[in-house]
Amino acid sequence: MHFQAEKKVAQGGCLIEYPMTRIPIDSLIRSFIESLEAEKGYAKNTCRGYRRDLAEFVSYLDDNGFLKNRHKPGADVMGVKTVNGIHIRGYLGHLHKRNKKSTIARKLSAVRSFFKFLVKRGVIEDNPSESILTPKQEQHIPAYLPVDEMFRLLDSIQTSHILDVRNRAIFEVLYSCGIRVSELVGMNNNDVDSRGETIRVLGKGNKERIVPIGQKALDAIQAYREQLEMEWNIPQHQNRPLFLNKNKGRLSARSVARILEKLLKACGLLIPASPHTLRHSFATHMLDAGADLRVVQELLGHKSLSTTQKYTHVSIDRLMETYDRAHPRK
Repeated sequence: MHFQAEKKVAQGGCLIEYPMTRIPIDSLIRSFIESLEAEKGYAKNTCRGYRRDLAEFVSYLDDNGFLKNRHKPGADVMGVKTVNGIHIRGYLGHLHKRNKKSTIARKLSAVRSFFKFLVKRGVIEDNPSESILTPKQEQHIPAYLPVDEMFRLLDSIQTSHILDVRNRAIFEVLYSCGIRVSELVGMNNNDVDSRGETIRVLGKGNKERIVPIGQKALDAIQAYREQLEMEWNIPQHQNRPLFLNKNKGRLSARSVARILEKLLKACGLLIPASPHTLRHSFATHMLDAGADLRVVQELLGHKSLSTTQKYTHVSIDRLMETYDRAHPRK
């Protein structure tokens, strides 16, 4: 959206013309969100998060009098040129009272991106958030299941009912491929290449990637397809959502999380785990077995290698084994 076209803003059924620096902040945010969708291909959930974070930032500015007369028709409601680093640091201090550092970093990222967008569009000359340092993050080790517990979970899934067969296929695929649950539920039947032993998934930013899949997962998918044909009269090669709910519609990510919770309790694994835990388990087990970090990065669909590096928490046994084997004076 070009801001020259936004110089006329509707107020009470009439068009009021604004100078460039007097475009309402809500219009600027709306244009920014539209650019994320159209130009960068961000997912709807991501855009929704940006919108929510920026609304909170604007609310802080408004509550502290930095957006004077914001709600008065025809007033200079934006004042973007007056927003400075002190205001943004004050906002971070406000967030610090009730947010984790990771949350604060995410909200600061939204603010930075917004002002960068305004500079690019010529609304402001300098980005007031450039000098603001991102809060130092706590180093969290991602939760994962040890190999034995992962196998115990998968082997515990019964296959007496068609939905059980589906569940076995779901979690075999999640662990075999390390894909996100959103990628799993978004898959269609034709995205599985049994001969090539790969699957096609649509990741963040609508980026498509090809991921290897193991034989056990392929066998579980085939067993599920056969059950669908026998019990629900759905042809095996019909291009439809790969995983169906009981109403024969596309399964949701929330449903997968609920199914996993029940399975964990049923097999006696009383630990907090989500479908993402299986992704963490996949990455951890691959790296512990000696997989190259950059290969795992590609498999996970991570844009940055630093995102994958959080999985390099190898077991102490492997560290000791490597040390004993490699150090010349142990």
